[in-house]
Amino acid sequence: MSADTQLTRVQRDDLRTIAAMIVPASDEYKVPGADDPAIQADMLATLGRDTKLVAAALDHLARLAGAPLAELDAIRREAVAQEFRKNGGAAAATLVRVVLQCYYRDDRVLGSLGIELRAPFPKGHVLPDGDWSLLDPVKARAGTLRRAP
Repeated sequence: MSADTQLTRVQRDDLRTIAAMIVPASDEYKVPGADDPAIQADMLATLGRDTKLVAAALDHLARLAGAPLAELDAIRREAVAQEFRKNGGAAAATLVRVVLQCYYRDDRVLGSLGIELRAPFPKGHVLPDGDWSLLDPVKARAGTLRRAP
């Protein structure tokens, strides 16, 4: 089940608002903020087992704010965020991790960091099908036996 259906509309709006506070857009580096619709869609699609902790974090934020974050002025929103950082615990850490994880796997962000948008190996070198010669050094080693736990 998608987090899109597990989080309320207010929680999704607060997630977008706090994500923009964590990573704002930058014209200088030509990158979107973490509130970008594509990044938000990725977050909601991939929350998985983190959904409960993220929902708990968003509920904690709502209690601190007393209103949806998007409705608060910037000064009040920052005060709520500071309090949340101090007392949010594991739920706050999970929320920040989820935002950063989805942000830094966006192609636009990777491109701005100079990271090529492809696997680093084989860098254009085509390996013939069935060529297992790369494993020769591994096969040449003596076997290792380990006790099972």
